[in-house]
Amino acid sequence: MGPAPPPVARVTMAPAFRLTTRPAVSENMAQFTVDFSAERAGLQRLEFLPVPRPPEIDVSRCVVCDNNVTVAWRPADEGDNDDFTGPIKSYELEYRKASHDSSARAAAEACWEKICDIRDSQVTISDLKFDSRFIMFRVRAKNKAAAGEFSEPVAMETRAFNFGFDAATAHAELKVHGDTVTWEPQRVKGHDPRLRAKDCKSRSATPSPNKAGNRTGRDRFAGESYTVLGDQEMAGGCHYWELRLLADWKSFSVGVAYRSSLGRFDQLGKSAGSWCIHASQWLQNSLAAKHNNRARALDWLLPQRIGIYCDYDNGDLCFIDVDQRRLLHSFKTKFSQPLVPAFTVWCGGITVVTGLQVPSFIDSFLSTSRSLSDLSQ
Repeated sequence: MGPAPPPVARVTMAPAFRLTTRPAVSENMAQFTVDFSAERAGLQRLEFLPVPRPPEIDVSRCVVCDNNVTVAWRPADEGDNDDFTGPIKSYELEYRKASHDSSARAAAEACWEKICDIRDSQVTISDLKFDSRFIMFRVRAKNKAAAGEFSEPVAMETRAFNFGFDAATAHAELKVHGDTVTWEPQRVKGHDPRLRAKDCKSRSATPSPNKAGNRTGRDRFAGESYTVLGDQEMAGGCHYWELRLLADWKSFSVGVAYRSSLGRFDQLGKSAGSWCIHASQWLQNSLAAKHNNRARALDWLLPQRIGIYCDYDNGDLCFIDVDQRRLLHSFKTKFSQPLVPAFTVWCGGITVVTGLQVPSFIDSFLSTSRSLSDLSQ
């Protein structure tokens, strides 16, 4: 056996050389504190511009006329407001349609529409469609810093006559697409010969308009009565709507009728319960007023935009060339049943515009119509 290995040398650190760690900072961490005194002094010297206070809508200066709405307001604290918040840079108006005049009840009905960068203390919104009972408005001011809070909403009444086409009454060759009706014949010649024969046979047996129950809302017009009715009745008050012609039209009629007075094969203006004007550019141009199977030729150029005004209570029915602001014809009668708008289309199509207020120019036409001889019952 060889010699034993030498013993391993061990080094022991003397206690005097052992490291001891102690915190070198104070308990309040003062060594890590940053001095912001200069910045604080700079911030204290700044002058912050407050946002403008809400304006107040001046209802006495607001106007609703001819489907235009003018909204006017007063700046808050007028006189010293500029000194407090700085000059008003612009205003922002928001509006939305509502069925109620309460902002809380109208909150879920429609989204706000916005008009920005208004430089005056009023604004006019033009060519609105009044298809709701009210429109809510609110406004706020903006300075160079920010926009303020909105004013309290104000409701303005916007009643108008709204209706659509009653597709269930439309002739089979009339197609209803929203507010438009087009003539789309099912045969090359526009008629089924068997239906034409049936029409001729049935026409002689058409019940008298004075007999009740000769047609129902489920019956379509047929034969050569290319007719469709409106889906809302007029039993009182004043109503206004417009008719606009599409390209390639050949013949149309527009007017009002007692729903119960029209048989399936009856044409507008040929019964005691319907009033209309009829226009045609088939072979030659013609325009006529029709009622109770009587017609009166009208010496006017064919209009492209016709306004229809009906004052049920006073028995006034007027047809207006809107583009020329010209009265085409008026009927004076006494209505005894609820009326519906009525239309006939042959070739081409028509579009109806509803949600219109009675125009302000109607009064002048009514005074003119009193001096004209009208067709009456």
